[in-house]
Order: sequence, then structure tokens, then C-alpha cells
Amino acid sequence: MSLDVSIGHRFPSFEIAVAFSAPAPGITVLFGASGAGKSTVITAVAGLLRPQHCRVRIGPEVLADTNNGTWTAPENRRVGMVFQDARLFPHLSVADNLRYGLRRAKVRGRIDFAEVVDLLGIEPLLGRRTHALSGGERQRVAIGRALLAQPRLLLMDEPLASLDAPRKAEILPYLIRLKARLDLPVLYVTHALDELVQLADYAVLLAEGRVQAAGPVEEIAARADLPLAGRADAAAVLACTIAGHEPERQLTRLAWGDAVLWVVQIDRPVGAKVRLRIPAREVILARAGLPLADSLSVHNVVSGVVRAVAPRPPRHTAMVEVTAGGGSLLAHVTPDAVQRLGLAPNVPVAALIKSMAIEVIGDTDDTDDTEAPPAYPER
Repeated sequence: MSLDVSIGHRFPSFEIAVAFSAPAPGITVLFGASGAGKSTVITAVAGLLRPQHCRVRIGPEVLADTNNGTWTAPENRRVGMVFQDARLFPHLSVADNLRYGLRRAKVRGRIDFAEVVDLLGIEPLLGRRTHALSGGERQRVAIGRALLAQPRLLLMDEPLASLDAPRKAEILPYLIRLKARLDLPVLYVTHALDELVQLADYAVLLAEGRVQAAGPVEEIAARADLPLAGRADAAAVLACTIAGHEPERQLTRLAWGDAVLWVVQIDRPVGAKVRLRIPAREVILARAGLPLADSLSVHNVVSGVVRAVAPRPPRHTAMVEVTAGGGSLLAHVTPDAVQRLGLAPNVPVAALIKSMAIEVIGDTDDTDDTEAPPAYPER
């Protein structure tokens, strides 16, 4: 089954022409800067905007087709909508806000009240009024209300944009659980790369009302010719399977096609699917057949001596302090690396540092070549 969308509309100062076909179920993320046309697409799919050209189809069912006059009213589309602001009813409790979604359901569905409460972790909130909730809690309730309306498609228009970083980190795991447990197509709008990387199965990149690229997120994130690769936080997204654990080394072995990747131990069973993000700035390249010193893409090789090793048991990592140059460096490594390399105080080491990984955060020079601001006149 697929979600097929084709929209064309001319506004006084903006024209949109967007078409894509995404697999369903799954999360399709519309990604782009403000003004790219993301919200226009989602309001047209919901039926809240009637474009000059529009075709929306979920599997065999056509919700809109301006070529033959098909136009299903918004209230009959069975589309759930979650906005930036939760839009909850302040005079109702959390439980009654959720039940409002049930009352709106056009069909007797398979998503029940208890499942939504468990999925979103909102049982402790049921008796509370919405004004007493945090931003993340309100959004979880809004998602629950939309799900209980038994939608065939869930639309989410930048639902985390108004949240600060801690609240956003609080709600993202619930969205990932939703994706894993509900067999439901989701069209999700965002301009935040972390949301794209963590949530998307399929990505549609938009700019100035046009589709720049569309495809599985693993393919889109790794294409060097797309704008994502031009960002400072550019990264590849990998779909891997847990192939095994080595608890004594505190490492987990992942299968990525015919390649093997080692990561800090993950508390998930063998066979589980996981998604990785590997920042481009952290990848070191080596040229086969050359002497080691000439074969690496790393520019900086700094000699030093280990001053201290501090294990971090909860994270299965260790922090190594190295005395080098004019001070000290920190290296975040695995306990296995500490053991294999025999890292301990007074052991000489070489620190390899990528130029692209070094962040210049300020100028500590006392001299200032910039023009001084004019002095205030004396009174």
C-alpha cells in the first residue's frame, strides 16, 4: 500500500507543485526550511485547503482528485491531525479530552483507550486538567486524542516545534513507540534534522514549493548532492540488526549488510532492528596500500601521556585524560579499548584528531584589530 500525494496551487506570492508516493504504513517526513510548503501539503491532505490541483490516495481509496471532481470533506477523511499547539479543551480532564477523540470516530476501530494510554505513558495524567500539564504532556495527550478518532492517516504538523530541548527529548521516544506498535501511515512535518533521523522511514525534501528529493531516509541522508550533506551536522543513517553482544567487552556487534559495526553495549535482544546516525565529521578515511602515516585522512596526530582513566559504567564507556601539547585532551573510548591498548596513567599514546571535528569557539588573543566603537560624549 502507498500514500500518493500530488498538489499544485498558486498563491499570490508563492506557488507549490509537489508530488510523491510513499510506502504506507510508516512515517513519511516532509522536511525543509520555513516557507518550503510543508504545512500547505499537510493542510491539503487533511482537506482544510482545496488546491487548484490535488490528488490524495491511501492505498485503493482516493480522498481527493480534482481531475474528476472527487473531494471528500475533511470530517469524512478519517485523518487525525496534531498541530504545534496541542489545542486541548481546557475545561475537560485529560481522560475526557481522549474520549472526545473516541466520540469523533467514524468507525469502530482497533485502537482502544487502554492501548493509547499505555503507548503514550499518560495514565498518571488522566484525572488532571490540561492547564496543569507540561508542553510535552499536552502533546502526548493531543496525539492520543487524534489516535482514538481511529484515523486511516495521522498528520503531524511540527508537533515538537514549540517544545524546549528537554521536553522534546521526553516525547520523541513515545513517537518511536507509536511507529513500532501501530500499523498506521503518518505524514510528519518538521525542519529539525534530529526528528527526521529518528522518525522517518521515508523522507521528502522540500524547498520553495518543490520536491528536491524523495526516498528512504537511509538513501536521502547519505546523498552528497543534497542540501542535507551541506549542513554542519550532516550524517549518514543506517538500518542495522543486532548480531550479538560481548558483555565482557561491553560491546554490541551490529550487522549492516555484509559489514560489521561495533558500538557501546545496547540493552536490546539479538535480532532487534536499530537505527544508527554517524556524523560525517566523525568518519576517518584510509587509503589502502600506503604507509599508515600517509594513508589516513586525519591531519592531527598529537603525542601525549595518559594522565587518568575514568570509567563510566552506566554508559559502558571510559573517559581518558591525556597530557599533551600545552595542556590536556579528553578521549571518550570504550572499556574494551582501554583494555586492548593497556591505557593507564603514564602510558604514552598518540591522539588522532580530525580537523573537521575541531570547533573554533572564540578568539583568546588580547589584541583587537576591529574598529573601536565611538566613545560616549562626556556629560
